[in-house]
Amino acid sequence: MSLSDEQKQLKHKARQQKVKANVDEKIANAQEEKGLLLVITGNGKGKSTSGFGTVARAVGHDKKAAVAQFIKGTWANGERNLLEKLGVEFQVMATGFTWETQNKEADTVAAQLVWQECKRMLKDETIDVVLFDELTYMVSYGYIDLDEVVEALTNRPKMQSVIITGRGAHRTLIELADTVSEVKNVKHAFESGVKALKGVDW
Repeated sequence: MSLSDEQKQLKHKARQQKVKANVDEKIANAQEEKGLLLVITGNGKGKSTSGFGTVARAVGHDKKAAVAQFIKGTWANGERNLLEKLGVEFQVMATGFTWETQNKEADTVAAQLVWQECKRMLKDETIDVVLFDELTYMVSYGYIDLDEVVEALTNRPKMQSVIITGRGAHRTLIELADTVSEVKNVKHAFESGVKALKGVDW
């Protein structure tokens, strides 16, 4: 026997009421206020894009934000072009990809220069949101000491949020984080021979 439209509507309403009750309970239980540590890792495209989206959201709410970029930085960056005009500070390693420089000593020096600025940001109570784009690589390659990163993150201002992006995030950073997202690579145009597109890929 098939259900009448009225019965279907009643079943739907009952399900939605359960969903609402669960959501309301979670909202009621989420009372702690603090800055968040977000880690966006994985092999898929969109980690930096997600991080910059959060920075844009913060700026849209009149929050102060800052960005440090590792690995990339030798070509025009659409996000930087926009966000610097809105008062977002950028510190950029600007050496390009490590497989292009092939100079670990020079890359380490460049990474450390940016990391010193990162530590300054992590002590600045006026900065609400910080993005450390591709920081995971610097830790993996040993350019920046993991313990030093953990100490700086742990001692940052209580209401400051930090976003870390990059593949292969160290398990210590994952354990320390409040929110971790893993971006999975299902398909990428570049692997089919399609050039990176200005305004979409960079």
